[in-house]
Amino acid sequence: MLVIKNLRASIEGKEILKGISLEVKEGEIHAIMGPNGSGKSTLAAVLAGREYVTVTEGTVTYRGQNLFELSPEERAREGIFLGFQYPIEIPGVSMVNFLKTAVNEQRKHKGLELLSASDFLKLMREKKEIVGIDSRFDNRSVNEGFSGGEKKKNEIFQMAMLEPKLAILDETDSGLDIDALKVVANGVNRLHKSDNAFIVITHYQRLLEYIIPDVVHVLYDGRIVKTSGRELALELENKGYEWIKEEIQKLSE
Repeated sequence: MLVIKNLRASIEGKEILKGISLEVKEGEIHAIMGPNGSGKSTLAAVLAGREYVTVTEGTVTYRGQNLFELSPEERAREGIFLGFQYPIEIPGVSMVNFLKTAVNEQRKHKGLELLSASDFLKLMREKKEIVGIDSRFDNRSVNEGFSGGEKKKNEIFQMAMLEPKLAILDETDSGLDIDALKVVANGVNRLHKSDNAFIVITHYQRLLEYIIPDVVHVLYDGRIVKTSGRELALELENKGYEWIKEEIQKLSE
């Protein structure tokens, strides 16, 4: 589904990603862990097409297409979803109108018939059950006045409505209490299918107690320095990121 080869990227002339390569297949959940400043959010921004990041080298292929030839809007229509670390507020735009427009734009791109108002509301009711989101949020502006946990739940709800092929969750566990964390994780687990894939970006192993990854990557100083199974997340929890630093130093000696 996604193949990244020797990806290098900079922000304002400073190189952040220093040659990343990885492959994500359909049906897989990949966790990317690393300390602050390692490049995790920059990688998510590259995949989503955020303009503040400049790709200087490498290739990214998504479902056989050159990702860099697609605009951010085209990437979204093709099934790429980015869950933000800090979801933005959109004053004056209700959740219902926002999601109806997004869903129907995607259906139009696929050549499907647009949903009527009644069919759309039926779909909303079905998807709300996945994340336990309250109907009183329907007519509120997108994320306006929402708590941190409500914003993250809302991101998972949007993902449920759009049914992306590749979902990138950028530190979606940031600032969540344990109950909200379980709700978000449950939503991801229920949306996970054999024909989609997830990239879960996180600092901590605690999220991976509820979302079980197939592959764990450690991103350190712009490079993937270690890849393994879920046991790697547990090892990081016990030993910390200084252990990774020490391992890198040993290899370079």
